[in-house]
Amino acid sequence: MKAYLMYADCDFDMEQAPPPAAEALTQDLGLPIIFATMAGGDAFVREVVTKAVLASLVDVETIHYRQAVLRDCLENPKTVRELYALSVEAIEKERKNFWGGLSKHPGYMLHRSVEVLEMFTEMLRKLRGMAERSSSDFKSAGFGRFFAMLAAELSDKYFGEISGHLRRLRFRSGVLESATFGRGLRGLDYCLRKPNDDQPGWIDWLIGRGPASFTYRLHERDEAGARALSELRDRGINLVANALARSTDHILSFFKLMRTELAFYVGCLNLVEALTARRQVVCFPAPFPLGGRELSLEGLYDTALALSMDRTIVGNTANADGKDIIVITGANQGGKSTFLRSLGLAQMMMQCGMFVSAERYAAATCSGLFSHFKREEDATMTSGKFDEELDRMSGIADRIRADGTILFNESFAATNEREGSEIARQIVHALVERHVRVCFVTHMYDFAHGLEEEGLDGVLFLRAERSDAGERTFRMLEGQPLDTSYGEDLFRKIFGKDEIDGEDIKRASA
Repeated sequence: MKAYLMYADCDFDMEQAPPPAAEALTQDLGLPIIFATMAGGDAFVREVVTKAVLASLVDVETIHYRQAVLRDCLENPKTVRELYALSVEAIEKERKNFWGGLSKHPGYMLHRSVEVLEMFTEMLRKLRGMAERSSSDFKSAGFGRFFAMLAAELSDKYFGEISGHLRRLRFRSGVLESATFGRGLRGLDYCLRKPNDDQPGWIDWLIGRGPASFTYRLHERDEAGARALSELRDRGINLVANALARSTDHILSFFKLMRTELAFYVGCLNLVEALTARRQVVCFPAPFPLGGRELSLEGLYDTALALSMDRTIVGNTANADGKDIIVITGANQGGKSTFLRSLGLAQMMMQCGMFVSAERYAAATCSGLFSHFKREEDATMTSGKFDEELDRMSGIADRIRADGTILFNESFAATNEREGSEIARQIVHALVERHVRVCFVTHMYDFAHGLEEEGLDGVLFLRAERSDAGERTFRMLEGQPLDTSYGEDLFRKIFGKDEIDGEDIKRASA
């Protein structure tokens, strides 16, 4: 039995290695608070969502498949949580019998397997009951096939056969075996036999009309004979014990797969509930095939920021269809880095089949998402800040492929503006030649203005909005880069002065 709730044709692989950019993306995009919210205190859910979110999908059909399953989950959250809880309960009950499973003795293996299979049978009956009650409420292909599989596999006939086998495997009337004689009258070909169902009645037993048999009884103190008889019994039940152990492992594997794939959707439910409680909207994005240059958004906001603040976050709207480069400039503390993170998070959430923190989001899938954000000075003093930036960029260049996306945040600003601008310009052009989309937040006017002067069609310039009074709206508007970073705003904020003259600046820098 397979769940197939994450993929249409395969299981979700918990052993997959994280992408090479996972550590940087986790730090730069603020993923820890998102993962913690999705986990809701469940360590296993956190482990699953961490792997699922970072392992971006490229195939649009698979994204649509997950989106449809997630829509069902959002419509039926109680049922989904009950299914997840049932799988957890089954796994935990099996774990309580773990120590008995360590023994390789056939008798112990059989006894444990019978107990575990009886417990699993009870859990499977509950699962079928939930499927019968709820299947009509789910519309997605994933859940449709899941419930159809349960109805077909967990029939009354199946449970009847299981109950009959388990009843016999208790061996309340003893063990019936057959064997042949080998050289030296040694037993060979031990085989467990099914007892006859037509046992003689008490009348036949009284008049002696039962089947002919030979009986040998051990003396109650014959320890050697008891050991020999136990060995004979174990030889007969060994194959059955192994087969039953494999059956319990098969059912346990199904519950584990079910728990794993439902854990992702439980995490999504936790996240959407947390965002809804903060009066934030979400939407299902429209993914486009790999290689395109679609990117448009309305009301896009930073998911991590929304979770860390108890107020509504300002959303942004932009249309970057057909653009290879997005350059974001403007005043300090204007929301540029926040907007960049929101772009990265939206792309990542879309490509794992989730909803997106926006009113509308449409974008082409990318072959890989990378980030290059500014870092603090190297604490070990083994290299300078600029050297560290170049080293990280070299690592990204080795791994990024065509149709990838990279997010730059104040990169290459650790040196003088002329040198940093030239390096940034050459790197951006090289990436675009490889068909990589670039989103760049910068204060380097020489770099941004240079791209503007080139007059390229594939560049979108956004600027953080700032009122004449210096107030930040945290909105990104289309606008050419300006030759000021509004350092006066910082001066006013620090020194509390409305007017600034040359003497003020001299005294501040003295």
